[in-house]
Amino acid sequence: MIMRHDANQDRSKPVEKTYALPPPHLSSKTLHIAGILTTVFGLDELAPDTTETACLWLLHPRLQTQACMQPYAASTISNWNERIRQDRAGLTQPPKGLIAVSFDQRNHGTREVDTLANEAWRAGNPRHALDMFSQIHGTAADTSILLDYLAAYFFPERDGVKVTQNLVFGVSLGGHAAWQVLLREPRMTTGIIGIGCPDYKSLMMDRARLSKLADWDSSDPSSFLGSMSFPRTLVAAVDKHDPAGLIMGQLERTSTGSYLHELSENEEEKVSKVLDHTLRNKRILLLSGAADKLVPYRCGQPFLNFLKKATSTYYEHGGLVLEDLVFDGVGHEISPNMVEELIRFVDESLGADVQDSGSISGEPRSSSKI
Repeated sequence: MIMRHDANQDRSKPVEKTYALPPPHLSSKTLHIAGILTTVFGLDELAPDTTETACLWLLHPRLQTQACMQPYAASTISNWNERIRQDRAGLTQPPKGLIAVSFDQRNHGTREVDTLANEAWRAGNPRHALDMFSQIHGTAADTSILLDYLAAYFFPERDGVKVTQNLVFGVSLGGHAAWQVLLREPRMTTGIIGIGCPDYKSLMMDRARLSKLADWDSSDPSSFLGSMSFPRTLVAAVDKHDPAGLIMGQLERTSTGSYLHELSENEEEKVSKVLDHTLRNKRILLLSGAADKLVPYRCGQPFLNFLKKATSTYYEHGGLVLEDLVFDGVGHEISPNMVEELIRFVDESLGADVQDSGSISGEPRSSSKI
């Protein structure tokens, strides 16, 4: 996919070229839950003796709808069902099933209220930073609400099926939201972040620079935070809900995201408490394109370096598994090889070859796969 530096740049469709062939057929059922049309995939494919199932939550990109996530549901569920079919003879109890869930994010698809609010600065939306972050936060909140009620709607108690494991996969806007879902939702134990960013301030500052906003001052980049384009109340919300804002918000750092000093014992204790509350024993896979200009990997890299250092030193007991994959030659898109990694990570997270102890990759793994 070719990214252009023009007003139409943000209309890219990062999932458009993922699949060369139609995905496998998969059953789906849509119900109204808490005012949200919620689609569940894979119910008919569950084995008759299924007593527990995992659920993969699918969060779509900006300017698209839940429909574009169906191929990911089909690929992951078909792969898992084939795996348990092959292994079933050696099992002593019914295997865990897998379903997937998608829904339109706020102000998208069936929930659209204001078309301009989904656009970026270059497309004429002066509230781009505020609109997008509030949608990200809202999607994370919606996921928790749906988690509360999903089983009651799709698995009434008399059916004897329980959702015992939850995973989330988000792309672009959905990837940003998936980070927040992991932070706020203890029932979500696995996250796959597709071309998403854990540092909203850094991402928006980079976008403001490229958009040549009047509020952007190259001689004083930090002045952008608190401007009309990024109000102080938004800064407070980001510090409360964004991964970098929440985990690193109280620590002193330069405008480039690096630290002026090694963390004190008091700072390490503060960070450890936040990590305990948000990411302890969770599994995270990051899928990024090295050539991504819309959500550049470098915008989240200072936070990721900080997180890797924390979990390999003073927070190494936290059991966090983090894989950081950067694909050479890939832009703002989900490539077929990224899907292969998604399927592998879902399989491992459902119980195959998963170790009890956490592991952290010290450096992002580059891949020449496209």
